[in-house]
Amino acid sequence: MQQKIFGTTLIAIAAVGAAAVGYARHAHSIANIPPIDPAVTADTAPRMLMPDFAGIVAKNGPAVVNISVSGHSKVAMTPIPQFDPNDPFSEFFRRFQPPQSEMPIRSMGSGFIVSPNGVIITNAHVVDGASEVSVKLTDKREFKAKVIGVDKPTDTAVLKIDAAGLPSVHLGDPGQTGVGEWVLAIGSPFGFENSVTAGIVSAKSRTLPDEGFVPFIQTDVAVNPGNSGGPLFNLSGEVIGINSQIYSRTGGYQGLSFAIPIDVAMKVEEQLLRDGKVNRGRLGVSVQPVDQSLAESFGLDKPEGALVDAVPEGGPAAKAGIQPGDIILKFNNLPIQEPLDVARRIAELKPGSEVSLTLWRNGQQKDISLRVGAASDREQAVEETVEPAKGRLGLAVRPLSPQEPKQPDLDGGLVVERSSGPAARAGIQPGDVVLAVNGHPVSESGQLREFTEKAEKRIALLVQRGNARLFIPVELG
Repeated sequence: MQQKIFGTTLIAIAAVGAAAVGYARHAHSIANIPPIDPAVTADTAPRMLMPDFAGIVAKNGPAVVNISVSGHSKVAMTPIPQFDPNDPFSEFFRRFQPPQSEMPIRSMGSGFIVSPNGVIITNAHVVDGASEVSVKLTDKREFKAKVIGVDKPTDTAVLKIDAAGLPSVHLGDPGQTGVGEWVLAIGSPFGFENSVTAGIVSAKSRTLPDEGFVPFIQTDVAVNPGNSGGPLFNLSGEVIGINSQIYSRTGGYQGLSFAIPIDVAMKVEEQLLRDGKVNRGRLGVSVQPVDQSLAESFGLDKPEGALVDAVPEGGPAAKAGIQPGDIILKFNNLPIQEPLDVARRIAELKPGSEVSLTLWRNGQQKDISLRVGAASDREQAVEETVEPAKGRLGLAVRPLSPQEPKQPDLDGGLVVERSSGPAARAGIQPGDVVLAVNGHPVSESGQLREFTEKAEKRIALLVQRGNARLFIPVELG
């Protein structure tokens, strides 16, 4: 240790000596440098300019509103123990389930005025199930709001208050906002009205589990409960998104927040104001991602597009001649990188619209045209699209295709394409057919997602494996 200190001291002395020599050499040139003119420095020195957040807030803050929601939720008067469906006590407690009572619920969120006559945009989950919605402006005025419509797939809702001459926001183009640019959020986190936070765009076109229609804008803007439904502004003071979700292990902000692009929301708003609901197109195919091995198998130069693995009879795709094994490369001349691109683009079209597809079939491209069908309330734009193996359950599923052999008593069900996370740990395998969740039959991926979201800690899946059926309990993530 002493040797190290000593050696370091010698080096330090040598460095000081070298510095002294250097100073002596340049002392003359330093002495000849003219004095700095303070006036010149003040005028010509470069300045670090920060965004004018205050100006954006002053201009747009009055158009951001606080939303209070009240309603009732049915809850059991006494908690019911959770049992495996095969446990004999399960049937006992099911039969002697205590009565339910209604408990009042209250929640808060944010929104913003898009029209001076009182049209307000917020998140669907902010007002979902509400019996009464109140809107409070920055000038302390309060209004009862009417829910014009709710669209859960895009988490967008439209409200209307009876007022005129209100301050409103200007809408921007999310496509013109790049990664790394400053953005600003205004909302009511934890009820603190008109709180302002700022950050940058971290990424664009993010896909989140169970949110296939929305290419989210990812930011590092601090967003917390209560910010939901509030606007995300660019530096021009234009709304480019609706703050919707956060990723967090604690329930609070941890640097990952996601906004719905405003162009997606406004397409929904237009339909909700006109029709009270959203009509989406339907293609009628089951598609899956193309990885490197699949690309090589089908003769593609690189992994791209969406591979068609089933075409239900009677759908628009079947009528147009699309076949299992086709790879969708382009949609109206726009490239397709993954299956969700197909779902998003079909969902944006009105039923009856004509589209052109570029397919890869038998080693060459083929162009076809088809007329988009209409998706029912329970269907998705590409309703059979394989769900990502993410989320609480960890299953990627698709419906049984007409071409697949079925057991005589097998009606419906979802084929497991990939299994990970909680499902894989429970022993669910690719090729299994999920028939029911907690005793409820499932034939669409949306049903499986819905039952999983409603469950607390575990669910029981009825699975067909070969010629056998078994219930498999799954501890949810």
